[in-house]
Amino acid sequence: MITDWDTIIIGAGAAGLFCAPYAAEGGKRTLVIDHATKPGEKIRISGGGRCNFTNMHAEPANFTGQNPHFHKSALARFTQWDFIEMVDRAGIAWHEKTLGQLFCDGKSTQIVDLLVQNLKDAGAELRLSTSVENLEQTDDGFALTTSAGALTCRNLVLATGGKSIPRMGATGFAYDIARQFGHNIINPRPALVPLTFPEGRFAALSGVSLPVRVWTQSASFDEAMLFTHRGLSGPAILQISSFWHEGTSIHVDLTGGRDLFSALRDQRQAEGRRQLSTELANHLPARLVEFLATEWADRFDLTQRLADQSDTALRALTDQLSDWSLTPSGSEGYRTAEVTLGGIATDGIDSKSMMSKTVPGLYFIGECVDVTGWLGGFNFQWAWSSAHAAGRHIAEA
Repeated sequence: MITDWDTIIIGAGAAGLFCAPYAAEGGKRTLVIDHATKPGEKIRISGGGRCNFTNMHAEPANFTGQNPHFHKSALARFTQWDFIEMVDRAGIAWHEKTLGQLFCDGKSTQIVDLLVQNLKDAGAELRLSTSVENLEQTDDGFALTTSAGALTCRNLVLATGGKSIPRMGATGFAYDIARQFGHNIINPRPALVPLTFPEGRFAALSGVSLPVRVWTQSASFDEAMLFTHRGLSGPAILQISSFWHEGTSIHVDLTGGRDLFSALRDQRQAEGRRQLSTELANHLPARLVEFLATEWADRFDLTQRLADQSDTALRALTDQLSDWSLTPSGSEGYRTAEVTLGGIATDGIDSKSMMSKTVPGLYFIGECVDVTGWLGGFNFQWAWSSAHAAGRHIAEA
C-alpha cells in the first residue's frame, strides 16, 4: 500500500472528489481520504435527492464573505457552463427549475458516480472509513497519522466542509487544521437555515406558504415563505438567514410586490359591504388573514366593512402588510442548515490557487473557506470552481 503521495485530499465531498482528477494530471499520485463510509453524502441528499448541481445565473454577486472579491478568480476560470458541459458529456439528463436552478432528472447519485469515476480514470485513489488523528508539517510537506496508518504528502488539500448537517459527519476539522497552521477563522454560523420564533408563535399557520419579499439592511429576496411549528422557512427565509444576525429584525412584504391598496380601494367601490378580512382572503391565504386579525387587533379591525375604511386606513393596513417587521429568536442551527457561513479567512489564501499564503503546499477548498453562496446550486458551483483552481495549480506546479 502506497504511503507517500504527491497530494492528499482530506474530504470526499463535492470539492474533494472534484479536485482529485485535476491534481492527478501528469501521473501525480493523488489520494482522497474521508472518515465516512460513502463518498459524496451531501451530494446524495441535496435537492431532494436530485442534486441542484449548479445555477445558470451563477456570478460573484451570488456569494458572500468578508472579501467580496476573493471568489471572482476561481468562478471565472471554471464556470457553471463548464460543469454543465461535463454533465452533458456524461449523459446525465437535467432540467431547470425556478431562478436558474439545475437538477438531475434522475438521482443525485449520478453526480457522485461521475465524480468518483473521473477520479479513478485519472489514476487517483479513494480511501473511505479513514480518519485523520494527527497532522504535522515536515521539510518535504506533511505527515498524517490516520486510522489506516501513517501517510506523507507534498501537497495537502483541506476539503472537509463546514459544520452544517452534523448527522452526515460534518465537523469543524478544517478550522482546527487551519488554526494549527496560523490561519484565522471567521466565526462560523449556520446559513441557509430556517429561523425560529418563541414557542407556538406561528403554530396555527404551520404549512401555510406564500410568495413574499423578505429583506434586511444588506439583502432582499423574492421567493416563497413557509410558516412552520418552529417559525419561518421556505426559500426566502433560507436566503435571508445568511444576512440575518441575532437580535435584529427581518422585514416581510406579504403582498409579494402587488398593489393591494389599489385593489382594496377598487373593491370598496364595487363591494363596499364585504368584510375587510373576506376581501383580504382573496389576496392572501385565509389562515394568514385570520391570524393577522388577532395579531394586529390593536391596530386594525379586519371585521369591519370595506365601505367603512378610509383611504388613510387602507393605506396604513397595506403598508403594514408590505413591511411586517419580525425578530427571530434564533435559527434551527447546523442540524438543518444547508451550509456554514464564515470559515477560513480568505486573507490568508491565494485566490488564484486556493493555496495558503504562509504554508506552501497547503490548500483550502469548498465550504470550509469563508465564501458562501445563495440557495439554488451556488454552493456546489463554489465547490467545483475552488476545487478546479487548487487542482490545476497542483498539476502545473
